[in-house]
Amino acid sequence: MTDKLDDLEIELLLEALYQRFHYDFRNYAKASIKRRLKQLQERLGYRTYTAMLEGLLHDPAVSPQIINHLTVQVSEMFRDPSYFRALRERVVPHLRTYPSLKVWVAGCSHGEEFYSLAILFREEGLEQRTLFYATDINANALEAAATGVYNLDRIRGFTENHQQSGGRSSLSDYYTAAYGKASFDRTLRDRVVFADHSLVTDAVFGEMHLISCRNVLIYFDNTLQDRTLKLFSDSLIRKGFLGLGAKESLRFSSQAASFQEFVPEEKIYQKLDA
Repeated sequence: MTDKLDDLEIELLLEALYQRFHYDFRNYAKASIKRRLKQLQERLGYRTYTAMLEGLLHDPAVSPQIINHLTVQVSEMFRDPSYFRALRERVVPHLRTYPSLKVWVAGCSHGEEFYSLAILFREEGLEQRTLFYATDINANALEAAATGVYNLDRIRGFTENHQQSGGRSSLSDYYTAAYGKASFDRTLRDRVVFADHSLVTDAVFGEMHLISCRNVLIYFDNTLQDRTLKLFSDSLIRKGFLGLGAKESLRFSSQAASFQEFVPEEKIYQKLDA
C-alpha cells in the first residue's frame, strides 16, 4: 500500500513540475525517478512526497533543487575512450568528405562530452568547419558547461581517457590550472552554441552530421525513448551518425529500421538513405 501511495504522490509531483515549471519528467523511467526523488526527499527533510509537492508549489527555493537533482548526470571527458577512438578512426574519415559539419551533443550536462568532441575535432583538423550544438534542460548545467572549468582532481582521469581514445596531443595543451581548478581554452568554445532544449517536448532545430547522446535514454521509458530516437532520426542528414551510451540500443525501438549498425560494439549507428 505504501508503494502505491508513493507512486501516486510522485505522479502528482511530476505533473505539477510539468504544469507549473514546464519540465516534463512524466515518462522518465520510474525506478530512476523514484530513486532520485527518494534521495532528495531525505536530503531536504520532507516526510512525504506530498510535503515535497507543497514545497515545490509554495517555496521558490525548492523547485531549482528538484529540477537540478533530476537533470544533472555524472560524466567525464572522453568517457568510455573506445567510443571516442571509434569516432576518430571510423566516423571522422566520413565526416572529412563534407565541406561543413554540424554536431549535436544532446544532454550535455556540464560539458565534458562537448569538450571531448571539440578537442577530438581540433586534433583531426575538422574544428574550423564544424558548428557544435550542446543542449540540456538544466540551466545551471549549461552555465557550468559554458565556463569550461573543472576541479583539478578530475583531470588525471580525463587525461588517461584522452590518451586511450587516441589523442594526438597532451590534454594539458588545452587547459590552464590554478587554485585547484582547470580552465579549458576558451577558443574551444568559439564554434559552439549552448542552448536549452528538451528531448521530451522540443522539436528538430537543424540538420546534423553527428549526434552524440550518451547515457540519457536509460532514464526514459520506452515511449519517450522512441520519441527521442525519432527526433534524432529527423535531425540527421542521410548517412549521418548517431552515438548512444554503452547500455543503450536502437534494437527494439520503432526507429531501428531507419539506421544500420556502424560500430556495433560502441553503439554508433548510421542513418540509412531512405
